[in-house]
Amino acid sequence: MTESPVLPRHLSTVLLLTALVFLIIGIQAIGYIITIIAVSVILAMIVYPATRALRSRGLPEIAAVGAVTIVAGLAVLLMCYLVFFSFENLVSAIPLYQRELTARLSEIIALLDRYGIETGSFTPSSVNLQGFAGFLSSSAISIADLLLYLFFIVVTTIFTLFEAPRMPGRIQRVLKRDEAAEAFSRMSRFLIDFVIVRTEANLVHGFLFGGFLWVMGVHAAALWGVLTFLLSYIPYIGLVIAALPAIFFAWLQFGIWGALAVIAAVVVLNMLVENPIYAHFASRRFDIPALVVILSVIFWGWALGVAGMIFAVPLTLIVLMVFQASRDWAWVNTLLGVDHLFTGERVPPAETREIDTPPAR
Repeated sequence: MTESPVLPRHLSTVLLLTALVFLIIGIQAIGYIITIIAVSVILAMIVYPATRALRSRGLPEIAAVGAVTIVAGLAVLLMCYLVFFSFENLVSAIPLYQRELTARLSEIIALLDRYGIETGSFTPSSVNLQGFAGFLSSSAISIADLLLYLFFIVVTTIFTLFEAPRMPGRIQRVLKRDEAAEAFSRMSRFLIDFVIVRTEANLVHGFLFGGFLWVMGVHAAALWGVLTFLLSYIPYIGLVIAALPAIFFAWLQFGIWGALAVIAAVVVLNMLVENPIYAHFASRRFDIPALVVILSVIFWGWALGVAGMIFAVPLTLIVLMVFQASRDWAWVNTLLGVDHLFTGERVPPAETREIDTPPAR
């Protein structure tokens, strides 16, 4: 019996890197399918603890998954309704916003003229919100496409929940190494904890910010609250992006002091939610180097669009789990400074400066 030839290590590494390049290109090419699978897996991580709790109380597997699916589906439909209803109200009130914008720009031009600053040919009527709203409406996903998208996500999530209890045993048989299986199991728990804790913190953040805007009387407060909940998954920049529309509409309605009030609320809520509230939810610190987080947001945003940016950190953690399970690629985690997530050890402060990923913005 002839032995299979063994490739030199450097040649094997080159072949693996080449395969990785083609894999990345393939991910972008089938981004729609990858997004559905990724969102379904992450949603399954969020609701799986509830399914497991119902099963521990004696409820059959089908009934537990069905109950959790119904509750989660109603929550998603409510969120979609709030988004579409608020967006429709915004579009219908464009003439009002145009008058408010013209008045605010006139105030700015008058202030600049007072200090002798020339504005050239720019006039308050130069900015047309109607054209911008038309661009958003044409680029937004249609209701039919959204419903089809949600249908695929729901079906995939349901079957993922059915398979979740059986996955640990299958993974252990595939890895065949006790230390690799233990590291993979530890990272799986870490990933589930991260997704759940991040979701809880985002829910509190979105509710408080939307409630503040509603009390203040800002247009489409519910929409900005939902947007805060979703975009807060994006580290560092998500909360800023979510706050910009609310700041703009507060400026339209109440002038510069309204915008400053919203900015102050963003700062206070960020300090409140991302520190004591997040620390209350979290059972451990999620120490991931900032460079890894930034690169993951850039890569997944390029590959999968907005959904990739929102779920960049969970997707990266899944990839890191695959790297750790391979003898040929485990060095990548060591190089990135995330191998401690698998070993359970803490990185010495003198070695790297780590940050608390989810709270940082």
